[in-house]
Formats: sequence, structure tokens, C-alpha cells
Amino acid sequence: MTDADALLSQILFNADGLVPVIAQQHDSGEVLMLAWMNREAVEETLRTGQVCYFSRSRQALWRKGETSGQRQALVALLVDCDGDTVLAKVDQLGVACHTGHRSCFFRAVGADGLDEVAPVLVPPGKLYSE
Repeated sequence: MTDADALLSQILFNADGLVPVIAQQHDSGEVLMLAWMNREAVEETLRTGQVCYFSRSRQALWRKGETSGQRQALVALLVDCDGDTVLAKVDQLGVACHTGHRSCFFRAVGADGLDEVAPVLVPPGKLYSE
């Protein structure tokens, strides 16, 4: 059994063959995003050192930064105590969110609804124009 096989045997994929993955900036602890991985995405991430997810809308692998250049280099992959959630500690190159924010968590609950608490760093049109 390889190290990858040993890790994969500890992950409890759901009925759709997916596991939720939290991406966190390795040095600051900033939570960047939540996405999903299937077995193939985990294997590719471990093999390449670049984070790969599974897109539920496209039903295909989604290599983070493939079209935007905003890549995530894997620093560590952790599995929670129940095996049903993965934490990817990453080195985020650029922004993590398709909206151009550093993190997908840029809105906070306020008295009148959601308040934007972080600025757009890259206009979305620039992320995908190349």
C-alpha cells in the first residue's frame, strides 16, 4: 500500500464520491474557501503538489488556477477525526475567490444583513480574460 492509498483509505467519501475540503493559507491561518474533492482529485493533488478539486457543476476535475493563474500550492493535507472532511493547508498565489476577493469569506453578518468586509483585489474580468 502506498502512502496515497493509506491516506485515501482514511477518507470517508460521501455517496457521490466526494469529500468537503477547506483551503487555508498555511502561514496566516486565513480560511480561503470550501470546495470538494473526489478520489482522483486527492491523488492528483498529492502527486503534483498543486491543489485540484472536483467541480460539482461541471462534473469534472478543477485544477485551481488553471484559467485564472491563482494557484494553490499544497503545503499539507489533513483529515479530520471522523475522516469526512479534509483541510488543505496551501500557499495561495493571488486570490482564492472567483469574485476577486482574497478569500471566499468576505461577507459578515451585520445588523442589516451581509456586510462586505474585504475588498476586491482583482476585478473578476481580469481573472479570466487571458
